[in-house]
Amino acid sequence: MPVTIGLDRLIASDFAPLRGKTLALLCNQATVNASFQHMIDILLPGHESGKYRIGRVFGPEHGLWGHTQDNMIEWEGESDLRTGLSIQSLYGEHRKPTTAMLEGIDLFVADVPDVGSRYYTFVWTMAHCMETCAELGIPFLVLDRPNPIGGERTEGPVLQPGLESFVGLYPVPTRHGLTAGEIAHFVQQNFLPGLELSVIQAEGWNRSEYGDQTGTPWALPSPNMPTVDTAVVYPGGCLFEATNLSEGRGTTRPFELVGAPYLDSWRFADGLNALQLPGVTFRAHPF
Repeated sequence: MPVTIGLDRLIASDFAPLRGKTLALLCNQATVNASFQHMIDILLPGHESGKYRIGRVFGPEHGLWGHTQDNMIEWEGESDLRTGLSIQSLYGEHRKPTTAMLEGIDLFVADVPDVGSRYYTFVWTMAHCMETCAELGIPFLVLDRPNPIGGERTEGPVLQPGLESFVGLYPVPTRHGLTAGEIAHFVQQNFLPGLELSVIQAEGWNRSEYGDQTGTPWALPSPNMPTVDTAVVYPGGCLFEATNLSEGRGTTRPFELVGAPYLDSWRFADGLNALQLPGVTFRAHPF
């Protein structure tokens, strides 16, 4: 049976939690429902009819529509030509919404497709939004969806205190096994107890299931995350960013291709295969 994500459960409720409120939204191009409809398009009719009002839309790293590559500083704010909505980047000068950005907001709604790794920044953008909402007394609603690399396994170290950054804001393992909604609960319960938090969970998800087993659509959440396979290798493959090797960004197999012009790829592959790591084989591949 397909999983029902939080966005579709919100639709099934006839948008009851939103009625009469002025909303702030956090989403990106992968925030789609089971029919590949985008969150903004789903909510726009209610906004136009006056059931609720969309006051501002926030986009995380890579922009609202996933149109910027990693580490590109983005636009600060603009009006969307198609919808007329106020759009604000949270990957430019501001990583956290200011008080002015949330003026008049009654409810903050977040639906951020995550990939299950601590250094994927979308959940930390969500956490920054939670922090401002806690300061201002604005209720926070998360529309949840499954973790695409499963919810049973955790791997890697927990973030050490004092080493927090935008690629690891709160202490979870490298592969955390959580959904965005569960991370929101963790942050609220341990660090932001004054925040009024609600989560519309995904129904029917078996935590052993990966994203391609859930029956829910996959839309690439960022430019170099094209498939569930990419998300599977990302917790380890992204570590190559800390070296002088390319991790394959811009190729057809990001985070699966690793190398540099000076590297002896055959020798490198032989050395990795000698480790006899379960479930993986390395091979030379010039790119």
